[in-house]
Amino acid sequence: MSVKEMDRDDWAMRPWLMAALGAFAGLLIHLLWFKFLLIHFLTDSDKPGDLALAATAFVGAAGTLTAFTLERIRWRWALIFSFCTAAVVALVTYWNGSPENWSAGGGWRAVCIALAVGIAAPLFQAARDEGGRRFPYVAVHGHAWTNVVIWCAGMVFVGIVFALAYLLSALFDLIGIRLLSNLLRQGWFGWMLAGAAFGAAIGLFRERDRIVGMLQRVVVSVLAVLAPVLGAGLLIFLVSLIFTGLTPLWEATKSTTPILLGCVIGALILANAVIGNSDEEESRFAPLRFGAIALAVAMLPFAIIAAVSTGARIGQYGLTPDRLWAVVFVAIAIAYGAAYWWALARRRLDWAAAVRPANLLLAFGLCGVALILSTPLISFNALSTRDQVARIKRGAIPADKIDWAALAFEFGGPGKAAVRDLAKTGTPPVRMAAAKALKADNRWHLAGMAETSRKADRARKSVIVLPRPVPLPEGLLESFGWQLPENARTARLLYHPGEHSAVLVVQSCSDCGPIVAVTRLDAKGAWKMPEDGPAVPASGKAFDAKALGEAIAAGRIDIRPVTRRQVFIDGKPAGAVFD
Repeated sequence: MSVKEMDRDDWAMRPWLMAALGAFAGLLIHLLWFKFLLIHFLTDSDKPGDLALAATAFVGAAGTLTAFTLERIRWRWALIFSFCTAAVVALVTYWNGSPENWSAGGGWRAVCIALAVGIAAPLFQAARDEGGRRFPYVAVHGHAWTNVVIWCAGMVFVGIVFALAYLLSALFDLIGIRLLSNLLRQGWFGWMLAGAAFGAAIGLFRERDRIVGMLQRVVVSVLAVLAPVLGAGLLIFLVSLIFTGLTPLWEATKSTTPILLGCVIGALILANAVIGNSDEEESRFAPLRFGAIALAVAMLPFAIIAAVSTGARIGQYGLTPDRLWAVVFVAIAIAYGAAYWWALARRRLDWAAAVRPANLLLAFGLCGVALILSTPLISFNALSTRDQVARIKRGAIPADKIDWAALAFEFGGPGKAAVRDLAKTGTPPVRMAAAKALKADNRWHLAGMAETSRKADRARKSVIVLPRPVPLPEGLLESFGWQLPENARTARLLYHPGEHSAVLVVQSCSDCGPIVAVTRLDAKGAWKMPEDGPAVPASGKAFDAKALGEAIAAGRIDIRPVTRRQVFIDGKPAGAVFD
């Protein structure tokens, strides 16, 4: 007996069971996530924290999959599938480690595992309905759309529940009862409420298949109406390329590949909305049918253009993790585009009957590829690092054009190792740049260092050293950071060779007050500005900007000792210095 025959009568306990399951999962996620954060920030080892993170992923995946796949018939199958799949998700999460340590493209691994699970769920649901390893396209396609609709509706329901909870808390606050508002401020309660609401929503929708089916048909019908619009737009774009060529695509934006792939994804979704999951559901309305055909025709050319775009970027700038992910997505798009062209060539107007089995095979293949790519088995970081290092060593990239921020902080462990190696074995300019990159704490720090170095190089041409020009120690000008003049009207630096301090005086315009910045040599031999930063003279009658500017330009600047008063208690200073 199939699920449809047995399990479509009311299962009154399902919403309550799912709500309880969601609340329990939410509480566990809160406790495990709190443990992960505690371990991660209070210990030097990431591994215990990674284990807590993996456990969190297991609970979340097991709870969600159970809620979506559990039926009274063959319920053991659902539990086995949910817990085994959740175990895979947990292992992949533990293998990938903490998100804080992910490199560029690391987030795509999380997307891949979510995609693999999202494809595996309707495949299992179809097999469960059939009672064996059979995957009818009608069942797989139906479950896939139903899961998406229920997921979106469940998230909306969670939002409504929280809005209602906050409204009630505000209402009871008016009469001094703050129990609900206090609970809403507790992390554990928020997780439990979200889990219970989401579980209850799934249970309610599962018990109302007719409503869900109607909602699904409405969504699909609305999407299908858009097929002729997108199809016509894509074909017009392809025809326009005959006259414009591909060059404008590269000149207009650096996001050519994502835009083209977005068009392929849109075409895939809308085309399938038109053809449905069977001949009976396929739209017979001519504009929709030919709109779907136009989408099927456009997919492969768009995927090929995206491949050309990605190849051109790789040829110019080499491999990076993001570009390798783009290669993967382009390959998937080409596979779908080729399958749809094959279906059109084989069955012409009856192409939908041929493309549905192809969709099923592609789903199995995409599930496997996504699962592999969600793990570190294929290291895009290592591949990218080898390519970039080879380009650097053969001189294809000048030292000042190397993206050290990406190499040191986006390519993971292989990138950091390469930077350390280049600091020892590269050419002198490369060694110097690599050494600077190793001193940075993160890519933003490195970018700031590079900007400061650029400004220091420009400042050397405009800053006049007083009382006489002398060579400046390494790092002195750079220590002034953002105070370095870009287009300053006047800039003077007071420095005596061998002294442990220096003063920069900058006036940006004739009506501006001068900025006075001090830098000092610390115990480690590095020049640093004090935390209180630069001093700016008071405006108004306290000074004459023009007169001060003339004095600065003439070099009438000196440093004098100043006596201040301060309160002392028992011989120790107390309170601020005052005049």
